[in-house]
Amino acid sequence: MSTTQAGMTQTGTATSLLRFATAGSVDDGKSTLVGRLLHDSKSVLADQLEAVEHASRRRGQEAPDLALLTDGLRAEREQGITIDVAYRYFATARRRFILADTPGHVQYTRNMVTGASTAELAVVLVDARNGVVEQTRRHAAVAALLRVPHVVLAVNKMDLVGYAEPVFAAIAEEFTAYAASLGVKDVVAVPISALAGDNVVEPSAAMDWYGGPTLLEHLETVPVGTDPSAEPARFPVQYVIRPQSEEFHDYRGYAGQLASGVLRVGDAVTVLPSGHTTTVAAIDALGESTELAWAPQSVTVRLADDIDISRGDLIAAGPLPVPTKDVRATVCHLNERPLHVGAKVLLKHTTRTVRALVKEISYRIDIDSLEQRSGAEGLSVNDIGHVVLRTAEPLALDDYTDNRRTGSFILIDPSDGTTLTAGMAGEAFDTVSTNGAPDAPEEEDWV
Repeated sequence: MSTTQAGMTQTGTATSLLRFATAGSVDDGKSTLVGRLLHDSKSVLADQLEAVEHASRRRGQEAPDLALLTDGLRAEREQGITIDVAYRYFATARRRFILADTPGHVQYTRNMVTGASTAELAVVLVDARNGVVEQTRRHAAVAALLRVPHVVLAVNKMDLVGYAEPVFAAIAEEFTAYAASLGVKDVVAVPISALAGDNVVEPSAAMDWYGGPTLLEHLETVPVGTDPSAEPARFPVQYVIRPQSEEFHDYRGYAGQLASGVLRVGDAVTVLPSGHTTTVAAIDALGESTELAWAPQSVTVRLADDIDISRGDLIAAGPLPVPTKDVRATVCHLNERPLHVGAKVLLKHTTRTVRALVKEISYRIDIDSLEQRSGAEGLSVNDIGHVVLRTAEPLALDDYTDNRRTGSFILIDPSDGTTLTAGMAGEAFDTVSTNGAPDAPEEEDWV
């Protein structure tokens, strides 16, 4: 084990936390599954369970409706659907979890993008009676688009198909083949009944033909995180520290959070986009000097040379991204206002915000067939497509497939600060190639 890995194990930061998202079609039982997971893992407080029992009785239900543990908005409870992303925090003896319960409706695809953007695992729920449906494929495609490394297929309502193994096997085979076509390499299928609790936390006596882990057991044991020492170092500068005192008049530090990789005292680094090179002179963490720092630690870095560095600059080591003003990216449009060619926006990448112009919408992706629909003049809410942006200042973006933190960005409406679009530098899927794109408009003074 490397020094970095040992330190991470001792501090319990990266090796004991799993961020995961759930997704499923309407009425597949997703909220019930999440409620069952929280209830059976003893992660529900007594007053929460009492409130759910009371609400269930008012609705004429004898048993507590565990879906109410996650459907927190009044509109969600009234309609019996999930609308917004609900975050839940719970822990077992083996691992801590941050769960993002995302909506299943087509019109809330953007919410799944939000919830799964930081997830290391996605649980895709399927009703055993219906099998893989259009929304199942959509959720798998979004998980692949966001490069979620692990996917779990939870085949729910097995009690309604007599716990039949052939039903489960056929659904698992179809989904696994589709996910593989998207580039998803790790898919685990688990037969469950969220209502009865089969294979959610405890093994099911009704499915003795299944020899795999329960859902919770898999969540507790799936490998998470990466070895930071195997990644290139990326340190976006958030704040320049220059104490105004005689004692520290020579102190110049750059504060921020390591997006990836490891920085050590003595490492050669490059400041982007300027391209100036220097070495790491010191690293301060929590008021103490340290010899190294790893992602996602927040530290202050001091450099050997006095270089003009400000908020938004990137201190990097290893293979370097090439700063560019022409950004090509796959995007998911999140706002009700369409995104059009020629739109003037702000692009926020890590700690850097620059003006940008939408030069081209190369194509829109049909999320069901993964076909590219060229000639699109704009992207509507929930649309996923490929765009070309021209920025006023160069940006140092990694390809999203290589680095989810420094390969992502958002587009912002400059008039009111509203988030418009989530972007991922590069192509959406390795299996999809770019078709012909319309001519780009002339650049304007905006950039």
